[in-house]
Amino acid sequence: MNTGKMQRVVVIGNGMVGYKFCEKLVAKQKNGQQFSLTVFGEEPRVAYDRVHLSAYFAGKTADDLTLAPESWYTENGIPLYLTDPVVDIDRQRREVRSHHGVVVPYDYLVLATGSGAFVPPVAGVEKDGVFVYRTIEDLDLIQSYARKARKGAVMGGGLLGLEAAKALLDLGLEEAHVIEFAPRLMPRQIDDAGSGILQRQLESLGLSIHLSKNTQQITGEDTIQGIQFADGSTLDVDMLIISAGIRPRDELAKAAGLNTHPRGGILVDNFLQTSDPAVFAIGECAVAHHMIYGLVAPGYDMAEVVAARLMGDEKEFKPYDMSTKLKLIGTDVGSFGDPFIGEPNCRTITYENKAKGIYKRINIAADGKTLLGGILVGDAEQYNMLLQTCKNQTILPPNPEDLILGSRGGEEAGAATSFGGVMGLPDDALICSCEAITKAQLCHEIGENGHTSIDALKKATKACTGCGGCNPLVKDLIQGVMKQQGHYVRNVLCEHLDYTRQELLDLVKINQLKTFDEVLDQFGKGDGCEVCKPAVASLLASLWNENILEQGRATIQDSNDRFLANIQKGGTYSVVPRIPGGEITPDKLIVIGQVAKKYGLYTKITGGQRIDLFGAHVGDLPLIWEELINAGFESGHAYGKSLRTVKSCVGSTWCRFGVQDSVSFAIEVEDRYKGVRSPHKLKSGVSGCIRECAEAQSKDFGIIATEKGWNLYVGGNGGSKPQHAQLLASDVDKETCIRYIDRFLMFYIKTADPLTRTATWMAKMEGGMTYLKAVVVDDVLGIGADLEREMQLLVDTFKCEWKEVVDNPELRKRFTHFVNVPELKDPTVEFATLRDQKRAKEWK
Repeated sequence: MNTGKMQRVVVIGNGMVGYKFCEKLVAKQKNGQQFSLTVFGEEPRVAYDRVHLSAYFAGKTADDLTLAPESWYTENGIPLYLTDPVVDIDRQRREVRSHHGVVVPYDYLVLATGSGAFVPPVAGVEKDGVFVYRTIEDLDLIQSYARKARKGAVMGGGLLGLEAAKALLDLGLEEAHVIEFAPRLMPRQIDDAGSGILQRQLESLGLSIHLSKNTQQITGEDTIQGIQFADGSTLDVDMLIISAGIRPRDELAKAAGLNTHPRGGILVDNFLQTSDPAVFAIGECAVAHHMIYGLVAPGYDMAEVVAARLMGDEKEFKPYDMSTKLKLIGTDVGSFGDPFIGEPNCRTITYENKAKGIYKRINIAADGKTLLGGILVGDAEQYNMLLQTCKNQTILPPNPEDLILGSRGGEEAGAATSFGGVMGLPDDALICSCEAITKAQLCHEIGENGHTSIDALKKATKACTGCGGCNPLVKDLIQGVMKQQGHYVRNVLCEHLDYTRQELLDLVKINQLKTFDEVLDQFGKGDGCEVCKPAVASLLASLWNENILEQGRATIQDSNDRFLANIQKGGTYSVVPRIPGGEITPDKLIVIGQVAKKYGLYTKITGGQRIDLFGAHVGDLPLIWEELINAGFESGHAYGKSLRTVKSCVGSTWCRFGVQDSVSFAIEVEDRYKGVRSPHKLKSGVSGCIRECAEAQSKDFGIIATEKGWNLYVGGNGGSKPQHAQLLASDVDKETCIRYIDRFLMFYIKTADPLTRTATWMAKMEGGMTYLKAVVVDDVLGIGADLEREMQLLVDTFKCEWKEVVDNPELRKRFTHFVNVPELKDPTVEFATLRDQKRAKEWK
């Protein structure tokens, strides 16, 4: 389209897509300007990030959300008219006129007018207290009105509606309701089962969900007082946010005589041209391929197509994948490909865990070779690789359920779900959908131009600057390319400590450093952060086994370690004494009961064969533990990244199937490793026979009795991504088993990244179980004796942290809610009754 002379381009709309078009056209003109740009926007501010609009309630400012400052337009010679919408397009004269009378001629016109909130024709929508959720100005009005509101509702259970519901929670209303016309939440993205899981998660946070509700009238005189539904039911609210969908802003195009769709939207061809070849439409105002694309990524692709076409590149806008992943009020939700296709057109595999709020569904082609689509709720960590597997039609493994369940043991653990990871994707795989950045482009920037950090790639390619969903893949790509080039990839802790955890552990050990300040002074910079502080505290404890509260370490701990207790809902703490192997005497049981009655604690037997006491005020913790310690109990370390429990069955002591004394061995194991600090929590189990009643194969290290001795399994865990442990050694005697556990745990402590479970550590280990066996069993590195000696040091220096607190008046002083009034308890703590016990009241 370039004619050799300066062409005038007018952009109507300064939203995300309108700005992106300007940015792309400016970038394409670096070698000589061929187009002049003029932009009109009806809002009072420059383009900002609507995708993360709800972050405004969490403390982000308008400046934080701004895509580019006003100075960017000035620097690039772009006249920008804000609060001045275009009101007339004269296609014959090829000029536009704004609300304030500004007339600008054009050679090409780009309509990026976006969409407005759809407001259903419900009686009473004009009342005070009724809002839409679309702009920063809308959010300012909502925030102001919420200060005098108690009960709020959102009309609409889609993406934007649930974002608005989060806003109501953030604003602290006493009640927050979601009203959805359809029989499920997010009906366009997830199925009934996934919606059910999401609904339970949202309800647990205090949202009330009303499905299949047709709003008939908003009641009240001048101000909203309630909502009346078509089924006769009502809901008392004093504030309503309408988020019932979007409506394309096509009124300007209609007035100019451009072709529009009967249901709204400006009709465009594959090049985004309207019925007038000089006029283009992009973003949510355009109807392309018979649909309106309501996501930012296809809008950005439209901007690229028009910018390229103006520069002479005949690029087409192709049907766009509407896969999406987001976090709704703390719950991951993702859908990709065709999420709703069903049998017999495909084979569907689902996994549902209602207790943990997780639902996963994948739809596989009838021949079992390719992935067609899927849904993830509650755990969407696999989303990026699943999306790439679907889009690139990657041939699936023999057991496609591994895609959502993870591998479950064996030599090739992890291989089934990764297909070689991101490095195994084709070069044209779209890694960043928002900016249409391929794997090949990123690999070139990493390998050829040396952009080996996320920040550097953001500046060079704009990858990761949109929704941010591609960050994990881009990070993996950086590491993959660097490894291919023979570089050693260092996974450093953070900006304050330019070392890996393994490197820092060795430096701290060699230099005999005992405090975080010493570590930071000698090897770091700045003041530290929430990433490096707990990590350093953990490795200091792993090396020296000193009380976590000594030498200023309490100030660098998470709150659980700081108070040697898990903080629970409602602001109280839990007390968990150690019960090795689950064995306890009647006298000790009586003491626990007496303490629980004295301090009014909710009491529960855990899945790890311990007794939890809930609802303790922070000031009562030393008093409670004093009584427990006097009765012979020790800290159960339920708050620490350390050994939690060694679960046991009754074994040969009582069970007719038992072949070894599992209880005695479990007690010996727990007493040996109690208090050992590690990168993440550790759990173990000892079963007296192959019937596996202690579930040892789901533990970080598990022991199962055989006729000849013991089988040792390692690298298992439960949780949101269960992993079966793998066999490390079979038919070994008790002493050999302990020696192998010593080596395994110390090798893990010395080499794992912070907050990495043993299962994840093993899955990422080059050589996997084969290598681990060589190190632990065969001692090919010659470090076995060192690992055993280091573990023995931790065993020999163990001290119960809570006993030290009880015996130390200075440490006891830390356990007060109000420093100036130590005896006063937290007045905000509230309890309710549950089956003759007390429990924390639900948070508002």
